[in-house]
Amino acid sequence: MRFLVYDRLLGIGDDYWIEDDQGNKVFLVDGKAMRLRDTWELKDPQGRVLIDIHQKMFALRDTMVIERAGEPLARIKRKRLSLLRNHYRVVLADGTELDVSGKILDREFAVEYDGELLAVVSRRWLTLRDTYGVDVVRDDADPALLIALTVCVIHLAEKEREDD
Repeated sequence: MRFLVYDRLLGIGDDYWIEDDQGNKVFLVDGKAMRLRDTWELKDPQGRVLIDIHQKMFALRDTMVIERAGEPLARIKRKRLSLLRNHYRVVLADGTELDVSGKILDREFAVEYDGELLAVVSRRWLTLRDTYGVDVVRDDADPALLIALTVCVIHLAEKEREDD
């Protein structure tokens, strides 16, 4: 499954649609402005909240939390001992770890589980300016979770760049 994300709208408080490769609106990323922490909701086309995304308060390192129906689903933060700045670890609620690595700010990175590719984020195969794609490689992968992970790691990488 391939999804299109219009990159220039990734600010807090901005809402933007994510489309499938047929141009159908599949997910709405609803940015919540005026909050103490960075917050988004991933909604379906009917407006139902599928996933909540927010910054973890009182963490030593910037950490994003993904929840589904009020239950923790994943926690994302930059890998501590990585030589690559753009290497993030995702810990799912069941303890499973995913790795996200590549050129996050260039929108060229991959999500892997135990060395197996789950999704690829890239601008290479798109001609539209300020657009990148999320290609979910595995059929049994959760597209909403992978979209949420993409939103999180891009936000964390951009925030880190601003802090430097």
